[in-house]
Amino acid sequence: MDRNTFTGLFLIMAIIAGSIYFLKPSDAELKKERLVQQQDSLKKAGLAKAFKAAIKADTANGKSAAVDSAILKTPFGAASIGSEKLITLENKELLVKLSTRGGKVASVELKNFKTFNKKPLVLFDGPQTHFGLNFNAGEKRINTDNYFFTPSAPELKVAENDSASVTLRLSYSPTQYIDYVYSLKGTGYKLGLTIKSVGLDGVINNSGNVNINWAASLHKQEKDMKQERQYSTVYYLDSESHDDYLSLTKDDQKEIGDKKLSWVAFKQHFFSNVLVAKGGIGKSTLAVSTDVTDTSDVKQMKADLTIARDNSGAVPLEFYFGPNRYNTLKDQGNDLQKLVDLGWGPLKYINRFAVLPLFNFLNQFNWNYGLIILVLTIVLKLVLSPLTYKSYLSMAKMRVLKPEMDEIKAKVGEDNPTLLQQEYLKLYKKAGVNPLGGCLPLVLQMPIVIAFFRFFPSLFELRGESFLWMHDLSTYDSIVTFPATIPIIGDHISLMCLLMTVSTLIYTYFNNQISGATGQMKYIGYITPIIFLATLNSYPSGLNYYYFLANMLTFAQQYLIKFMVDDKKIHAQIQENKKKPDDPKKKKSGFQARMEEMMRQQQQQANNKK
Repeated sequence: MDRNTFTGLFLIMAIIAGSIYFLKPSDAELKKERLVQQQDSLKKAGLAKAFKAAIKADTANGKSAAVDSAILKTPFGAASIGSEKLITLENKELLVKLSTRGGKVASVELKNFKTFNKKPLVLFDGPQTHFGLNFNAGEKRINTDNYFFTPSAPELKVAENDSASVTLRLSYSPTQYIDYVYSLKGTGYKLGLTIKSVGLDGVINNSGNVNINWAASLHKQEKDMKQERQYSTVYYLDSESHDDYLSLTKDDQKEIGDKKLSWVAFKQHFFSNVLVAKGGIGKSTLAVSTDVTDTSDVKQMKADLTIARDNSGAVPLEFYFGPNRYNTLKDQGNDLQKLVDLGWGPLKYINRFAVLPLFNFLNQFNWNYGLIILVLTIVLKLVLSPLTYKSYLSMAKMRVLKPEMDEIKAKVGEDNPTLLQQEYLKLYKKAGVNPLGGCLPLVLQMPIVIAFFRFFPSLFELRGESFLWMHDLSTYDSIVTFPATIPIIGDHISLMCLLMTVSTLIYTYFNNQISGATGQMKYIGYITPIIFLATLNSYPSGLNYYYFLANMLTFAQQYLIKFMVDDKKIHAQIQENKKKPDDPKKKKSGFQARMEEMMRQQQQQANNKK
């Protein structure tokens, strides 16, 4: 190689080396170029928009704009990055906030109601609220509650006579996505939700069913946390319209796989959150728990549900967020009125077909609820007045017979109770008196008394309604509040419960005068009112008010009946009955036959011992 050639090559190499050194891009230019390349790759997958949002969010948080490309390559990877935004849906009754994180209902406010301390009534919100689909995509387990959806609109306010919808989309690619379509009418407590998946049959395993995880921690709405927890749990209805619920008093969990469910409800005392599956729920796991240290939330509830898609591949659902008012729930369809606990067995039918229709009839006059309860009690007492009269008459007969019974007792003595009872039965038979005649009418009235015990605590209409000194008929009234909880009584004394107890004691006293009760029977009746005071002190003042009225009206009835019943005439009639010869053809009553047989067996056993 000659000298000129060598010199030329050296100059060329020097120029190349200098160009490389002086034209080398800076670190900022290299980072920008990498971002451009990542954006180009994401654009090809239709996910550049989500990526920009992720970069913006990370930059705002002081983080590096660079994103791990390994995450972006996973199924729904870009949707795992983002910032939460709330979409507001509003109509006349509801203020619903949807979260872009999970596409779920993040909170619900009932606009027409307030909490016991007059604050906005929010059923649930916060980090313990979850709603997501669970499925496998490739080798990855996906829960949509952890991914970010894109909304079709920032808010939705529906006029009274209109209806509208908003869509939240979870994208896999431009042609593959999951849509949550929320629909809302201008009035009402219902929120529709239709879940649709497009182009994901080859991505999602077991795409024939949808597995939904729903959970919420329900906020305290009422004055008495203990009472509110007592009536709050998870309810459900199967396809045969049989309703059931988890435990009201302890943490509980239940798996249901042998029957199809129509709906599942997170029920509080006076409000419910219900998820209705129009196609039915095939399999479910329900759970309820209580954090006793939490003074702001009533209970935590959870439902894992398996729901089949319809013929179009969609899952049509419907939420109900509203009051546990019987008529309102009934208007929703799907037997939602079964959320109102009207009691068990015959109590339920008494409340449903007798008490509730009468209450609704009186309610249409727009009277104060204290007046409605008064009229309701008067009507009930009038209906039961024949039984009250019969009970009074039977006790009057026993009172008239008491001198003769004392004579028999003096002759026979108390050493032979079997013989004494036999002599009493002979006297009852001759006099034509049934010793249980005063008890049977009272026993027949007991189901109605117990039915009201279940009716008033479940009556939504009493919530927040005042009467006299009672500010809220749905909870207790307190004239004295103690700084600490006292065993049995609690931390307060209810004036209406106290009045009810006093009236019951007075009623017991006069009832003993009428029946002529002596000995232990005379004092047993005084124990029950004391038990009532301890038991009903924290129950709704509306219930204690009803029992107080019932006692006072019973006094009035007995006072009037007293003028209709003449002891002398009763005594004369008994003496006439005793003069009549025994009719051998007359059939003994079942009670008389059983008593005579029992006495015969006791007498035989006594003779055998001798």
